[in-house]
Amino acid sequence: MISKPDILNAKILIVDDQDANVRLLEQMLSDGGYTFVSSTMNPHEVCDLYRQNRYDLILLDLQMPGMDGFQVLQGLKEIETSGYLPVLVITAQPGHKLRALQAGAKDFVSKPFDLIEVQTRIYNMLEVRLLYKKLQNYNKELEQTVAQRTAELSESEARFRRLTELASDWYWEQDEKGHFTKVYGPVLEMLGITVDTLMGEPKGNKGTHWNEAEYADFRSNIASRRPFLDFVYSRTRSDGSMQYLMVSGEPMFDASGRFTGYRGIGKDVTDSMRPKSTI
Repeated sequence: MISKPDILNAKILIVDDQDANVRLLEQMLSDGGYTFVSSTMNPHEVCDLYRQNRYDLILLDLQMPGMDGFQVLQGLKEIETSGYLPVLVITAQPGHKLRALQAGAKDFVSKPFDLIEVQTRIYNMLEVRLLYKKLQNYNKELEQTVAQRTAELSESEARFRRLTELASDWYWEQDEKGHFTKVYGPVLEMLGITVDTLMGEPKGNKGTHWNEAEYADFRSNIASRRPFLDFVYSRTRSDGSMQYLMVSGEPMFDASGRFTGYRGIGKDVTDSMRPKSTI
């Protein structure tokens, strides 16, 4: 919410070529408790003043010599290309109201002034303006937070990947249908297989084949969505030698508890499975 002190401390610019009108509005705003009120009788100064001060509200007379309020509105729109243009126009011509709104003004007051109406419209416009700025700031903070969290997650994932590669030969993730979505490490080159056959296919692969009983146990773990630790399975290479692989994995779930797949690590443990030579 926007507090009353926030509204009374907002920055306001009065633009009118009539000194009497400027003094009347200044007095009215001062009596209302507004603390940051500026004014100019030169419409050519408005755009530069807005660039410097980014006023929360501009009270803009439409009928001014040399440069009317519509031209000022056009100049302000070129500055505030994607934001909220905080302009309340002042006019004695009823036909100018719709045109001013179409030109980018947010509201209008009529001459001669009804001071209660002017005060109400100013207060309401400032409340909307400050809410808009608050939302803009929140969105910027949110974008910065998201960017920071994304960078932290990327760094964390890279660190995790490095640690995983030190502790194992590869890291893997698969979706709920069993298709591999991530594989880190030299496993494909090391085993000479494709991603689809990484965790075992009962059919042959370039003269090699997996142990079907072990493969069935592995598939049972996956189907039951159970975690598994140091599960060893083997395959027979084309030259008849055995290769042993050890994998550990756990099921993954999203925030709603829906199963999304598995992730885990694996390593070649063939050397540790060979019988030790005796002297």
